[in-house]
Amino acid sequence: MSFRLGKNSIINLTGVDGRLIEIADLAITLSTVDFGIPSTGGLRTTEDQAELFAEGVSKADGVNNKSYHQSGMAVDVFAYVDGKASWDKLDLALVATAMLQAAAHLGYPLKWGGLWKSWQDYPHFELRG
Repeated sequence: MSFRLGKNSIINLTGVDGRLIEIADLAITLSTVDFGIPSTGGLRTTEDQAELFAEGVSKADGVNNKSYHQSGMAVDVFAYVDGKASWDKLDLALVATAMLQAAAHLGYPLKWGGLWKSWQDYPHFELRG
């Protein structure tokens, strides 16, 4: 089965670095799990980032500690399982497999938050370099 990004996910990628869009476009065709981009998963304003920090869902406050999302160099995903969004670690690890495979194929330096040592951010991917 082959998946494709939905209309809302495509809209939510507006302003994101073109390489991340290429990665997501290829990854969705490789993934064994459908996935999408949430409304706050792409480019973020300083205000958006500060709000996510205040809610405790981001470690970056948007001012003193900027997020890669603020420069369009990061994207968050959710898995889509049994007709609903999933942030389950195992579902997101399957998406990560496809994202990392797509990035390697395209030659882009993608980092996955699920592999960070200090804390794991399973939905998060960012370009480095």
